[in-house]
Amino acid sequence: MAERSHKVFAGTRVRRLRRELNITQMQMAEDLSISPSYLNLIERNQRPLSAQILLRLADVFDIDLKELSGDDQSQAAASLKEVFSDPVFSETRISNAELTDLVGASPSAAHAVVSLYRAYRESLANNAGMAEQLANREGTQSQDMMRFPIDEVRDYFHDSNNHFPELENAAETLWADADLTIEDLYPGLRQHLKKAHDITVRILPVDTLPDITWRLDRHSRRLFLSEVLAPASRTFQLALHVGLLGHVGLIDEIVGRAGLAGEEARQLFRLGLANYFAGAVMMPYESFHGAAEALRYDIDLIGNRYNTSFEQTAHRLTTLGRAGAKGVPFFFLRVDHAGNISKRFSASGFHFARFGGTCPRWNIFEAFRTPDRIVTQLVEMEDGIAYFTLSSTVRGMGAGHRMPQQQLAIGIGCKIDYAKKLVYADGLDLDDQSAATPIGVNCRLCMRTDCNQRANPPLNRRVMVAENHRGISPFTFAQL
Repeated sequence: MAERSHKVFAGTRVRRLRRELNITQMQMAEDLSISPSYLNLIERNQRPLSAQILLRLADVFDIDLKELSGDDQSQAAASLKEVFSDPVFSETRISNAELTDLVGASPSAAHAVVSLYRAYRESLANNAGMAEQLANREGTQSQDMMRFPIDEVRDYFHDSNNHFPELENAAETLWADADLTIEDLYPGLRQHLKKAHDITVRILPVDTLPDITWRLDRHSRRLFLSEVLAPASRTFQLALHVGLLGHVGLIDEIVGRAGLAGEEARQLFRLGLANYFAGAVMMPYESFHGAAEALRYDIDLIGNRYNTSFEQTAHRLTTLGRAGAKGVPFFFLRVDHAGNISKRFSASGFHFARFGGTCPRWNIFEAFRTPDRIVTQLVEMEDGIAYFTLSSTVRGMGAGHRMPQQQLAIGIGCKIDYAKKLVYADGLDLDDQSAATPIGVNCRLCMRTDCNQRANPPLNRRVMVAENHRGISPFTFAQL
């Protein structure tokens, strides 16, 4: 497949870098071995950054290429688009080009605006939840009250590119110290818990542990696991507790650096880091990355090799960010039948909405109609970037007839430039842009006028009511 060219116009970022370094255009041009006039054109976004100049910038000024690649700017612009699509800004008309300019000129200010908007939305939902409780005067704590610390933790994982080198190193050290093997990972971890922490593991019947899947009794030094846990989940729980018991100092250090607001968010992040460590133990980085490349990211085959579930394997693929040994940058999404997003991460620039579900044109929900089969799709976002996606259902924990397994859909994908590395893309014409399905973030944030599946008009756009005709979309709206 021919590589798609994605021109990088980063004039504002280059100009900001030059000013931060306190050097003139002539000095920077000399360092980059280009003429001052050409640098001036770059800073005015009249010339793109070539690969050679990008590499020269990284080498001379010791910066991360990601800062200039456009992925972060595209993601930030999408977040700002969601902010300014809120009805509170109904009198404000800001074009996509203006949003991109704002991010490029002042990324810190753009990030602050997004953070302020998130706090505003969470305050609204928080007040609504409390009002509902006061009105009902009964029931348990609203789930909305728990959602916001979770969002804060998810954002930190996203901002960290879902990669924590210290935890990767700790997992690899554990493998060497405990002499672990893939074939005997569960008994090896069980033995390590006993030897290193004097913890005995017991599997208990569901009628003994009717409402919980595991419990650590520190007094009796026993870890109880419910029989409803699948083998891969049992191994995961042992690895998680090795992290909580043996690497509490390291985990607390990372939590402290995060600067999260509130103890609830810190506790959730601590557990999230322990989960990350468990995944790194079950699928150690070096061998897992090698297997992923050799097996061309065949999730089922990789899972068979490491005795891991589809979801565990797919999620682990999003963490392959080690310098010098990076994997395909995937995005990851987990949804239920109602469209609720319970997991999300994007290393590829794919845009998720914080509120309002997903695009009905994206076939992630098609997976529910074909359980246990992988469905693929080429999609194109509004910014013109194409992605290759694959979706499949997974089953959550269940406990027999009275508590059937939860059915969820996993969506994972990458920019189309990486698709040739995936076995799932074999036989597809990845150069045929007409084969890509045009999608948006969701209906409220999508400006496409030719969508017959639109459920709502865009926020911050005036609906134009026509009594003498109707297009393929049920809504006609004014453009900026």
